[in-house]
Amino acid sequence: MAKNSNIEMITGDPKKAIVKLALPMMLSMLLIMLYNIADSIWVAGLGADALAAVGFITPLFMVLVGLGNGIGAGANSLIARYIGAKNYEQANNAALHGILLAVVVSIIFTVIIEVFMVQILQMMGAGSTIQYAMDYSYIIFGFLIVFVYSGVASAIFRSEGDMRRATIAIAVTAVMNIILDPVFIYVLNFGIAGAAWATVFSAILSCLVMSYWIWGKKDLYLDLSLKNFNYSTKMITDNLQVAIPSTLESLVFSILAIIINSMLVMAADTTAVAVYTASMRIVQLAMIPLIGLGTAVLTVAGVAYGARNYQNLKTSHSYAIKLGFTISIALGAVMFIFSSQIATMFSYTDASAALSPQIAHAISVLSLFVLAIPHGMMSSMVFQGVGKGTYSLLITLLRSLILETVFAYLFCFIFGWGLTGIYAGVVFGCFVGGTVGYIWAKIFISRFKKFAKKETIPQEN
Repeated sequence: MAKNSNIEMITGDPKKAIVKLALPMMLSMLLIMLYNIADSIWVAGLGADALAAVGFITPLFMVLVGLGNGIGAGANSLIARYIGAKNYEQANNAALHGILLAVVVSIIFTVIIEVFMVQILQMMGAGSTIQYAMDYSYIIFGFLIVFVYSGVASAIFRSEGDMRRATIAIAVTAVMNIILDPVFIYVLNFGIAGAAWATVFSAILSCLVMSYWIWGKKDLYLDLSLKNFNYSTKMITDNLQVAIPSTLESLVFSILAIIINSMLVMAADTTAVAVYTASMRIVQLAMIPLIGLGTAVLTVAGVAYGARNYQNLKTSHSYAIKLGFTISIALGAVMFIFSSQIATMFSYTDASAALSPQIAHAISVLSLFVLAIPHGMMSSMVFQGVGKGTYSLLITLLRSLILETVFAYLFCFIFGWGLTGIYAGVVFGCFVGGTVGYIWAKIFISRFKKFAKKETIPQEN
């Protein structure tokens, strides 16, 4: 059966497993990023203030998505390690605990974010864009449970190597988003709130599809029947050892975005935030292969660690980095060469036409960011896969919150490079921090070889 071949695939040749897991994930992420770009393009038609408002909300939305992805990463890592150790009963229980965490955490954070939304936006300096930001954010964050559950459910499919359905679920969200965006924004005249409603409705549909596969069709390798649930505080703790650091990484990225936005406003004005937001959408699109590879590495590394297979763990790390750099060089070149043409997508109305040359310049500099990230990202994902989420978080803190921020400030305000200095600082800080993470991961894997044959229990981290 296909479900058995999935297990054989993730426990076999790590190179083949990474490619087979990564390609569908790349496709699904491509669709998500195309939606994000389409969303920005449609919102850009409302003017620079509306686009800047999305830029202010994006860091908070990253936290929202990070909640689901963090708990999902915890479940993915734990399930993969149990599968590697052939402990299928505990693998089922780990998946169910992931869903439990998703429900509880999303309810708590929905209340917190909704209550303090205005204060958060004011603190971020939303200024004249605050009404746009409020119209968008209250809807998005009001349905937090949908996004968190979606992240966990998708991770459960990935953990057993079922990338086909994980991809379909994400594709449903992305395609529906692209279709509904112009309808809600312009046809129904909901404005920026329409973009939020399109996102929510699309995510709900995806959740319904995945729930049917899990509890309706019941043909997963894992069995998520409630009879297999046996509450374990240790199971929650094991999940959180990856989930909390992973979620905090999203928070770090959000804080970084807030800091960078503040620097952009200091160096220029809120228009600079709109330019950076549009440019980073393109950067994120180019990073899709890296995200796909990283997601694949998490599963393969988790299985290898659970099976105490040193060679597979080492191979998954080095192979993903080599593949990542090869792809990044090609995509970075495309971004640089066609920066002007890409920028025109965000300047199709009179309200946004003036942004085109600024966006083109930002894209040309930030194209180097894609080349700066593969070694650091793959190292972080290996740490998440083996249950060392704190290590991954420390790499992200060093790379993003410390080095990118420091170099962006130095290059912009001390060296006097202006906005270009901020872009260059982000690139350079990312590369230096990623290099530290790479060296750390190599040392960890080398030490793992010494005790790989002595231990077989995956839950001990």
